[in-house]
Amino acid sequence: MTATDAAGCPVNLRGPRHREVLARLIAARGRVVPLDALIEDLWAGDPPRRAAGSVRTFVSALRGALGAGHPIVTAGPGYAFRAGRGTVDAWRFEDVVSGAGTEAAAVCPLEEALGWWRGPAYADFPDAVWARAERARLTELRLGAVEQLARARLAAGRPHTAVPDLDSHITEHPWREDGWWLLALALYRCDRPGDALAVLRRARARLAGELGTDPGPKLAELETDILRRSPRLLPRPAGPDEVWAGAAAEWERSPALRAGVKLASATALLRSLAIHGGGPGTAVSRHAATVAVAEQLGDARLTARVISGYEVPSVWARSDDPRSSATIVAAAERALRSTEAPGERARLLTAITIESRGLRGDRGPEAAREAERLARRSGDPALLAFALSGRIMQCFHRAGLAAQRGELGREIRALAAAHDLPTYAILAHIVELQTRSALGDLDGAAAEAEALAQAGERHDSPLVPVFVAWFAALRAAQTGAADAEARYRAAARLLADADMPGVEHGLLDLALVCLRLRRGEPAGPVRDPGPYEPWIRPHLLLAGGRTADAAEAVRALPETPPDHLLEVLWCLAGRAALAVGDSATAARAERALAPAAGELAGAGSGMLTFGPVDEHLAALRGALTR
Repeated sequence: MTATDAAGCPVNLRGPRHREVLARLIAARGRVVPLDALIEDLWAGDPPRRAAGSVRTFVSALRGALGAGHPIVTAGPGYAFRAGRGTVDAWRFEDVVSGAGTEAAAVCPLEEALGWWRGPAYADFPDAVWARAERARLTELRLGAVEQLARARLAAGRPHTAVPDLDSHITEHPWREDGWWLLALALYRCDRPGDALAVLRRARARLAGELGTDPGPKLAELETDILRRSPRLLPRPAGPDEVWAGAAAEWERSPALRAGVKLASATALLRSLAIHGGGPGTAVSRHAATVAVAEQLGDARLTARVISGYEVPSVWARSDDPRSSATIVAAAERALRSTEAPGERARLLTAITIESRGLRGDRGPEAAREAERLARRSGDPALLAFALSGRIMQCFHRAGLAAQRGELGREIRALAAAHDLPTYAILAHIVELQTRSALGDLDGAAAEAEALAQAGERHDSPLVPVFVAWFAALRAAQTGAADAEARYRAAARLLADADMPGVEHGLLDLALVCLRLRRGEPAGPVRDPGPYEPWIRPHLLLAGGRTADAAEAVRALPETPPDHLLEVLWCLAGRAALAVGDSATAARAERALAPAAGELAGAGSGMLTFGPVDEHLAALRGALTR
């Protein structure tokens, strides 16, 4: 019975009676131990005259040793140890074993959990009656875990690692038939059938000699299968999850991997997560952490490789994690100073381009143009497609650029088709869907959505159904379908599981506000307007009859961000400006929207629309003329 504090330093539990009180309470596993029972257990029926006072003294001293927030509570007629499962190693062991299973992925957690054992349970109370049941229970759990680990090692295709522990296990516990069975099977899979049969003969002799019983049918059947070399004894082919878990376990065990190799491999894993795992939001934050570690190592070339290895095109001109994006941009700028390799510079510049998307300023567009120039000179089609994807993310500095983005997307499509680049093929479909939607060609966009769905299924892209569902909602809204709002809500539920906070935050409310205003309905209610709140707020105030407050909200509108929804936000600003008589803001909205004449506002997102830009321009121009 030992204890440590949060820093791992030993806690002085005072004398043996103090430790026994604590151990007795822990053995009760959260249940109350009455004071009389504690006295009986501590002194085995022969307590001293002041035993109750002694127990209270022991408890008080333990509480002082364990410090503030101690887990020993007074409850009813006695005491209880109430703490989280992670505070007692025996409890942690039980939880790990019960949750680990016997597949390959269980090897590492079971090995770690068995490593927590320092000897027999409650070894410092060998004669205590109260410890017998809990000692027996924990011992049985440990023996079962040894066999569970052996099964996991066999599932992982590592029978040679199971043999030594099983041999020791059955030597100490010869009555456990599962142990004999597992050892014989492990030896057989190590191509040692003679040794496997010898183990089964040993099992028969030990069981008969010590227990006076014959082996059960399981051992007899295994012996027959070994003699026949039955195919049933061969390991079944591993599934994808087992292969993954086995590879990860081997990776964790390898002591020879240098930091640079680990960081580069982590980058490749995060890239795969962003593309195939449907988790770009999580991936970019972890990528930023990987970049930060690379910089801490002081190897500028390593930092450059880590940044440039994360080749993930973006489909949305707003960052999922602005802080992580800023970290990556700053590190990429520093890394540029340490490399002259054109390909690496192009990737670093594209990283700057993508991670600075949605921000005003010259650096993003400059980096995009330079990255494209270097990529075209490199002759690397994948690098060029990556650079062009960065160019697309910088084509939102004004309204009316859908056609330009479409041209870049079609060049990416040609590169993807000619050089088998599935990630960029999917990106090209999304860009074309967005372009056709913006230009009002909803039938063409629908055909593109169908092709996108097929490509997403073929190349295992979990984010594709999100864009397909949102386009269906956009089309329903534009055509006046009665179920448009329901489609938006259904699409939002898909988006909630996609780990794309830059897309998700506020998008549903923005879509619904646009839908309601087009129908002549009040803008609200809204639940989470997110970054679009300044543009939605004036319309909510107008719906409540607060025209003066709405006018103030229009005057306080921030600069419109350069992203997929730039036209929508200008339409909202212009419409509110007309309602409150703010001619200056209305004029600014008209000038901003003029280049997008003929397009559908917001449809360049492929996810929502506020109707034809021409309708908004007509209202603005008519009011300004008057």
